[in-house]
Amino acid sequence: MRPQPVAEENSAADVAPSIRPVMPWRVVSVEALRGYRLRVRFLDGLEGVVDMSELVSSQNAGVFAALVDSEAFNRAFVELGAVCWPGGLDIAPDAIYAEIKASDRRECAL
Repeated sequence: MRPQPVAEENSAADVAPSIRPVMPWRVVSVEALRGYRLRVRFLDGLEGVVDMSELVSSQNAGVFAALVDSEAFNRAFVELGAVCWPGGLDIAPDAIYAEIKASDRRECAL
């Protein structure tokens, strides 16, 4: 019986190129503030505050109604360049970016 060649194992990093987000609206940090506001910083350095109080308390809040509990709202975190909350809730980073960029004071409401 002839010896079989041993296959070399390739790690995922060896096979696939590393993925680096390059869109400027990718969120790099988020901080929950009082009054259902978020301080958000983006990949390109743009930073601002988003007031979500009207959205969260609106009759049309939909899935965001779960964030009316301030403890739930304060659990905001960044995942894959978006602001997220436990349970799979997230908000579109490009929409936040556009609103902050358009605002004179770098503070906007959603």
